[in-house]
Amino acid sequence: MSLTNRINTGIKEAMKAKDDARKRTLRAIKAQLLLLQTDGTGAEITEEQEIKLLQKMVKERQDSYDVYTQQNREDLAVVEAEELEIIKEFLPEQMNPEDLKAGLQAIIAKVGASSMKDMGKVMGMANKQFAGKADGKTISTTIKELLG
Repeated sequence: MSLTNRINTGIKEAMKAKDDARKRTLRAIKAQLLLLQTDGTGAEITEEQEIKLLQKMVKERQDSYDVYTQQNREDLAVVEAEELEIIKEFLPEQMNPEDLKAGLQAIIAKVGASSMKDMGKVMGMANKQFAGKADGKTISTTIKELLG
């Protein structure tokens, strides 16, 4: 089932259950998907684009949550945390740190990276290979740890 269909079904279920947080979050995802569909290219949305969109939304919610927590605005932080968890349900399962580290070591060996100067090459391959399975910040931190 496509992401759009899953979102539409989820909105109906949230309306029946009177789950306002879920309904609000799913409608936000739906709005972003519609914006992506009507960007003027006329091309179908790929699964990769859907994952990138969801990752962007997760990052936005996480950043907002961090700001609200620092400013002691728990009322707003709770809303962001709810939305964050709901959006994460639609992302592929994230890799555990050990598997990510092993995968990155394989990429480093393949590229022949030996220092931080080679980080760009490793990041490029890693972002393609682990798209949707690990976020860029985690990949970057792990690469720095391995190359540093």
